[in-house]
Formats: sequence, structure tokens, C-alpha cells
Amino acid sequence: MNKNAAESVALAEELVRRMGQQYDVDVVICPPFTSLQGVAKVTESSTIKVGAQNMHHEQSGAYTGEVSPEMLRHLYVNYVILGHSERRTYFGETDEFINYKVKAALGNRLRPIFCVGETLEEREADKTFEVVEGQLKGGLDDVDPEGTELLVIAYEPVWAIGTGKTATPEQAEEMHRFIRDWLKKRFSESVATRTRVVYGGSMKPSNAKELLEKPNIDGGLIGGASLEGRSFIDLVKAAGERSK
Repeated sequence: MNKNAAESVALAEELVRRMGQQYDVDVVICPPFTSLQGVAKVTESSTIKVGAQNMHHEQSGAYTGEVSPEMLRHLYVNYVILGHSERRTYFGETDEFINYKVKAALGNRLRPIFCVGETLEEREADKTFEVVEGQLKGGLDDVDPEGTELLVIAYEPVWAIGTGKTATPEQAEEMHRFIRDWLKKRFSESVATRTRVVYGGSMKPSNAKELLEKPNIDGGLIGGASLEGRSFIDLVKAAGERSK
């Protein structure tokens, strides 16, 4: 919940001006709902895609204050973040509810950035893998293997979001490998190979290179470092170096 509509457009204009025609890295920006239309207009002639930070799973109805998949498609949104830890923590979103959203996104040709991750208490209790596996099972329940072509998974250790703490590259890689192995068992090796698994725990220019050079870390779900043009562009450059 950062930046009003004018501020969002200004940042999008800077990003388009400085990296809007590069093809080495897939770049997605996810502004607040109030900024989606303006940002989508700014980026329409660039290689930058637009995503939303959340959505409801129903197409329409008596859900005051909610935004549907169809509404997002109307604004030329391509991606949507689902199951973010803040949605789980502050708004009580369950695995079942997130599963409805994931299936609705896939059914509307939106690419879900499906978030999973453990709290500090769960990690210290040696429940990290148990928690993440439960979130994967619940959030991807009854998802058709063919539908997974649009799926992106973000591993976001909750203890490393907005705290300045970051999982070590080894810790992040261990979990990313676990997620990919789970996808292989749940769906197939081809699904596990093609699904992008990105890291969402305080990635910034100073640690991006170490994280992105790990074989199972395909990119980043960027928080605070995306609010300033220079740092976000530096992260895109780091990802570009990895892709070469």
C-alpha cells in the first residue's frame, strides 16, 4: 500500500524510459488497484507487464470493495499476486480461500504469483518444510496440470519481509529446490522445470547477485526495493546478468 496514482505513474514512466524495451528479463510491476489503469497506459507500448496485488475469486456479485478477475483483465493486467503473507496474516486468508483465487486466475488467463513461506516461529520449530508443503497442497488443490503453464510461485520467508533480514542464498536455494521437487511429485517433471520459482524475502541490489546465481531461484518478488526507480533497475540488471 504505497504510492498514489500520480506517484505510481511517475515511477512507471521512469522504468519505461530506462528499461522499457529490454528483452533479457521479464519485468512485472504490481501497483495498488487505484494506480492500475494509469500504469497500464504508461507501459502498454513497452516490454513491462502489469500485475495486481490481489483479487477476489468471483467474477461479480455482492462483494463490496473487492475486485474480480474480469475487472483486472479489462485493465490489461497480466499477473496477480495471491496468498501474500500479509493477506494471510492481516486478513485471515486461508489456503482454501487462496486456492479459489488461484483457480479463478488460471481460468481467466491471469498469471498467479502464488506466495508461500514460513514465519520465524515456524522455522525455529523446524516446521519450515511442513508449513510450505501444506500451503502448496492447499493453494494448488485440484489445479489442472495444464493450467500450471501460467503459474509462478514466490517463496517469501515471512521473517525476512520488511525486516531487513534475508534468508541466506543457501537457505533460499534449499527451499526453492524443495518446491520444485514437490511440483515434480504433484504434477510432472516438465511442470517443475517450467514453473518459475522466485524469491520474495528482502531481495535488494546488494544481495541479488548471490541469490540469483542459485540454480533454482528464477527471479525475485520485490518489495521495498521496488519503490525507488534506481534500485529496481539495478535488480533488473542483476537478473539480466544471470540470464546471460
